[in-house]
Amino acid sequence: MKLGLLSAILAGKSFRQAVDLCAQIGFESMETACWPKQAATRRYAGVTHLDVDALTAEQLTQELNYARKKNVPVCALAYYPNPLSADESERTLAIRHIYRLIDVAAETGVGLVNTFIGRDRFKTVEENLEFYEQVWEPIVKKAEEKQVRIAIENCPMLFSKDEWPGGNNLASTPAIWDEMFRRIDSDCLGLNYDPSHCVILDMDYIQPLYTYADKIFHVHLKDTHVFRDKLNAVGRMAYPLDFMSPKLPGLGDIDWARFCSALYDIHFAGSACVEVEDRNFEENDDAIRRGIALAYRNVSRFIPTGTGA
Repeated sequence: MKLGLLSAILAGKSFRQAVDLCAQIGFESMETACWPKQAATRRYAGVTHLDVDALTAEQLTQELNYARKKNVPVCALAYYPNPLSADESERTLAIRHIYRLIDVAAETGVGLVNTFIGRDRFKTVEENLEFYEQVWEPIVKKAEEKQVRIAIENCPMLFSKDEWPGGNNLASTPAIWDEMFRRIDSDCLGLNYDPSHCVILDMDYIQPLYTYADKIFHVHLKDTHVFRDKLNAVGRMAYPLDFMSPKLPGLGDIDWARFCSALYDIHFAGSACVEVEDRNFEENDDAIRRGIALAYRNVSRFIPTGTGA
């Protein structure tokens, strides 16, 4: 298992600058943001550290080799859109770019694309599952042909008014995962597992590691804190940001010793990447670096690396 960083928090830096920061702090891999060049539609999105549409194969190889020489290899290509969006243009762009990332992951040897399955928030769960099967079956077939794995994050994408009702990513619960994997049975389709989303939904965040051990391709290390007084006032049906706040790992409600112990129990051998979405550490570049370094110190006790911040 390698301790890495999701590069999305470093929106103001180039790919090589992000790699350099990871190396300086001590990370051993980097999940690299690969959005298409466009205006960001939400916080932490629209970040392009590898512009796979503009860079040639030779240029991509040069960038990835730079990361390897710094001992911070790219462990996954990251792009989290809504491929099941009710908006046809949004949906088409998302699907097209996922196909492109599968090609790049195969050509470069990265081998892993991290993304969302999406959701039409105006349709029922059952209708979305039917739509998922139509959209994702050919995507997964392409991944199989290219020998690339796809890791679906379990984020509900249900935080603010514009994502209500239903959220923008269906794959948020074990019941949905079971149905996903039943409908599209492929060794190339798995999970990018983030325990913080289970906390928001009031679910056990440890047991899924054991139940879905063979399907966990990648892990996000992000924490969250539920403010019980706020939850008691608004209830679970409120906008989640009304009662919770994303935190650096170690500053929220997750027991990281138990979580990492479970990762060792299942012999997880991929990258566990810190995801920084803590607004207490986003005021400026210095604050972001302090937040990343603090997150590293908090989790490297359980996932040790060769160096340290």
